[in-house]
Amino acid sequence: MQLTRREILCGFGSLVLTRPSAAALGKSLRGVFVIMATPYTTAKDVDFEDLAREVDFLDRCGVHGMVWPQLASEYSLLRKEERMRGMETIARAARGKKPALVLGVQGPDKAAAIEYAERAESLAPDALIAMPPSEGRSLDEYRDYYRALARVSKRPIFIQTTGGAKGLTPPVDMLVELAREFPNYGYVKEEAQPVIERMTALAKQRPAVKAVFSGAAGRGMLYEARLGFDGTMPGAHYGDIHAQVFDLWHSGQKEKARDLFAKLLLLLETEQQIPACGRTCCSGAVSPRRRSRGAAMRRRAKKRFRRSSSIWRF
Repeated sequence: MQLTRREILCGFGSLVLTRPSAAALGKSLRGVFVIMATPYTTAKDVDFEDLAREVDFLDRCGVHGMVWPQLASEYSLLRKEERMRGMETIARAARGKKPALVLGVQGPDKAAAIEYAERAESLAPDALIAMPPSEGRSLDEYRDYYRALARVSKRPIFIQTTGGAKGLTPPVDMLVELAREFPNYGYVKEEAQPVIERMTALAKQRPAVKAVFSGAAGRGMLYEARLGFDGTMPGAHYGDIHAQVFDLWHSGQKEKARDLFAKLLLLLETEQQIPACGRTCCSGAVSPRRRSRGAAMRRRAKKRFRRSSSIWRF
């Protein structure tokens, strides 16, 4: 049977729209998955052109995955239409690139998250990620929220354990329960205290639990690698260094990895201890929108940074 040119082109189009997940493409959900920054114009609008260029930058950096939008992307300051357009921009820019693409679909409630997830699913990323609902009032509401997301997409879905309702953290047994109920769960970005104990408990539940990642700017990534965890999700500005540390360690060049990691820790610690150093080292690290939120937010951020840096100081 002969096919017309139009039928062939339509067939190719359907292949693009139904791009398989990372697992089907052989992309590993393991390594340094950078939380992309959200760039802004001087008018405080999202700079979508720059957002696309950030994808190219991270691909050149050799990172293993790109994630947007999450806490380090300042997702809570973005309007819905900005999130939707940003996902489209990144998905288009990421086509043909080596890093896996993970789109953030969290919302304050189930309905909002489903809307983001449906849009993300249509863009065919390699995986999704969602924090708990910020308006959730119980663990049962958390379960309902994550079950609804699992029905929207069959792609791998990371659960980030922080960023949800105040004082309500998903327990490890709930994460394992979801992983056993839905095969696309079992991917976790763990940031809730006690982090290492929770990561260890999750890793003991393999193969239902498939990947255990950390956050905290990757400060613990070599210790976590020794414990057999799967990766980390730091911010974007040192993505090339994080990726090199990971690759050196896992290729057996552990002394080189330790030497480079020591330099990275110095950079991270300097950002926390010297006022405005992070802004000098990384232009645009503090967005104009965040600056406008006022001194109270800055005081809370400084308190949080002091606490996190004291945990990892050697």
